[in-house]
Amino acid sequence: MSALKYLSAYSEQTQQQVSQLVAQNRLGEVLLKRYPKAHDIRTDKALYQYVQDLKTEHLRNAEPINKVEFDSKIHVINHALGLHTSISRVQGGKLKAKHEIRVATVFKEVPLEFLRMIAVHELAHVKEKQHDKAFYKLCTYMEPNYHQYEFDLRLYLTQLDTAGQRLWS
Repeated sequence: MSALKYLSAYSEQTQQQVSQLVAQNRLGEVLLKRYPKAHDIRTDKALYQYVQDLKTEHLRNAEPINKVEFDSKIHVINHALGLHTSISRVQGGKLKAKHEIRVATVFKEVPLEFLRMIAVHELAHVKEKQHDKAFYKLCTYMEPNYHQYEFDLRLYLTQLDTAGQRLWS
């Protein structure tokens, strides 16, 4: 089951169901039925605005996000869908932090739900640094279907890994 590296934390039964879909070459079909079209956020400026809107809606009191962009250097193979970085600088007598969010360019052509899950995940890191109970509670507050979207995104990564074809390009 090495083809299911993105699903290794899921139950054996779930992995078997996905393995059957992969063997029948139906995983892509299932995903396309559930998510028929890709989002239309293609530029860094549009991505920045999308993330800022999410932040305004759910994290008004959080520190500002200074930069949001698609990044071709992020490789999903390294288990990163996106990155949140906080750069601290001394300005005068104060310590200032700049927050940046980068999303792997492979997610320029996926359903909006997948992009939202990644954006919510990275925004949650502004408040909660660790992947703990409070972090996932914040993620599900911002997106109630967070866990379903994460699972479906893992299915898509499995599809890319096994079939080598993008579904929404």
